Amino acid sequence: MGKLKIYIGVLVLLFAGIIILDSGKPKEIDWTPSYSVYDRIPFGLYVLDHEIDGLTGTKVRRLHDTPYEFLDSIYDFDNNTYKLKGNILNISGSDNLDDQSVKEIFYYVSHGNSAFISMSSFPEIFKDSLNIATRIDMELTDTLRLGFANPRLGTKKYALHEGVDANYFSSIDTLNTTVLGTFAADSSRVNFVKVNFGNGAFYLHTTPAAFTNIHMLKDDHSEYAAKTLSYLPEGQTYWYVSENMGAISSSPLRFITSQPALYWAWLIFVFGMLAFMVFNARRKQRIVPILEPLPNTTVDFAKTIGNLYFQEGDHHTVIDRKIIYFLEKIRNDYLIDTTKLDDAFVEKLHQKSGKELALIEQAVFLINHHRKSPHTAVEEDLIQINTALEKLLN
Repeated sequence: MGKLKIYIGVLVLLFAGIIILDSGKPKEIDWTPSYSVYDRIPFGLYVLDHEIDGLTGTKVRRLHDTPYEFLDSIYDFDNNTYKLKGNILNISGSDNLDDQSVKEIFYYVSHGNSAFISMSSFPEIFKDSLNIATRIDMELTDTLRLGFANPRLGTKKYALHEGVDANYFSSIDTLNTTVLGTFAADSSRVNFVKVNFGNGAFYLHTTPAAFTNIHMLKDDHSEYAAKTLSYLPEGQTYWYVSENMGAISSSPLRFITSQPALYWAWLIFVFGMLAFMVFNARRKQRIVPILEPLPNTTVDFAKTIGNLYFQEGDHHTVIDRKIIYFLEKIRNDYLIDTTKLDDAFVEKLHQKSGKELALIEQAVFLINHHRKSPHTAVEEDLIQINTALEKLLN
């Protein structure tokens, strides 16, 4: 129990030390381009998620299923049309659409609907089907000055620096494409176009960073996002919120893992407990008490009885008891028959015990003499026979 308290104390001190050291350290900014509506980091879409209804003037519906799953569910196979009309909206740092979803979006747009797609690079099917090509201008990787071709939206340029790539449409189909926005002073770099397709239209935008948190909150950049989204036709807008791009974790540990100090404290706690279990895995058992064997009271009892008879002067009975004890000892220790104490008995006892033959003969003689003697034994007889028997027993 004492060691356990020490382990717990060490872990508590480690936790406290990490938290104290980390508390004075400025939190590092996560510049990961997650494009997630759940992230408040610079390149998340948390602000847009809360402001998009006001920017579009309508209630935007978030799609957590893929566009294919949603559009397929609203398709009326009997009438070969879609039950719901509107706009598909997708904003991501890179291509986050599967092939089946892209094909379904094209089919949806061809039925008189619209799709607003903002990506740094577009899938090949867009380039092939809409006759467009994109390229990056390596000389304009610092700050982009974004504006609009429609004079009704003003001639103001919005200078965007963080997270933007100078991707532009290097080739467009002029018969079906309308230029909506550029990012160069001479309007030579087109980053926003409308491409007619079937009975609908695609609105393609190559600067998705303009919709991220850092630009929605910086200076007047939110005006650019609002003006860009104002091109969406009236009607319901369905925004594909890609679950695989920074979606909030459902893990109970998500807060701990989001805080560096708590995360390191948690790791130390886990590995500390594992080390504690490994080093204490051996079976512990309380001390087994030593049980003293029960004393053999037979000899003590015999001595007590002998002393009793001796004090009463009954030497004959005491000799008889000693002879009985002696013969019992011989039978148990050497497995010799003591019925007849003759020469054969003497020889067997001599061979098995290793005692001197003269001592054995003297003891046997005294026993036989005592048994045959009609006289009452005296103290001298007791001493003599006791001395002889003790020499054989010791």
